[in-house]
Amino acid sequence: MIDKGTHLTIATADLTSNLTINATQALAELNHAFDMYEDALVHNKVDVLDALFWDSPHTLRYGAKENLNGYAEIQAFRASRPGAGLTRDILDRHIVTFGTHMGVANVTFSRSSEPRVGRQSQTWVKFDGEVFASGWRVVSAHVSWMDA
Repeated sequence: MIDKGTHLTIATADLTSNLTINATQALAELNHAFDMYEDALVHNKVDVLDALFWDSPHTLRYGAKENLNGYAEIQAFRASRPGAGLTRDILDRHIVTFGTHMGVANVTFSRSSEPRVGRQSQTWVKFDGEVFASGWRVVSAHVSWMDA
C-alpha cells in the first residue's frame, strides 16, 4: 500500500514485451550494489547498510530471529547488533534484473560458527531521486537457516 501523497509513475505498457531481463548496465549496477552490501555486512559498516535500504515504513526485513517492519526498525536492529562474527562465505549467488529499475539477489552462505546453511533473498529497486534517494535500495529482505 502506498501512502497518500506519494507519487509513483507506473507504466501500463505490456511488460512482457518491454521488459529486458539482465540488461547489461542494470545487472552491473545491481551486482555493484550487492557487493557494497556484502562488504558492509561482514565489516559491520552500519551507515552503508542503512544507506542501501529504502528509507520507508514499507521496507521489510524478515531475519532468522526477527521480523522488522519499516526502515526505522531495520536501522535500530543494525545499530544494536553485535559487530563480531559476521564473516560468511557465499556458496551460491543469483542476481537477476527485470528492466532497469528492479531486481532480486539471492544467496546461500555458510558461517564457521553455524552448521546450517544460510539463505538470503532481497528485492532491490532503483530510485531516480525524484521522490526517494537515488540509487539501488533493498525494499524487502529475508534471511533464514536450513539444515545442511
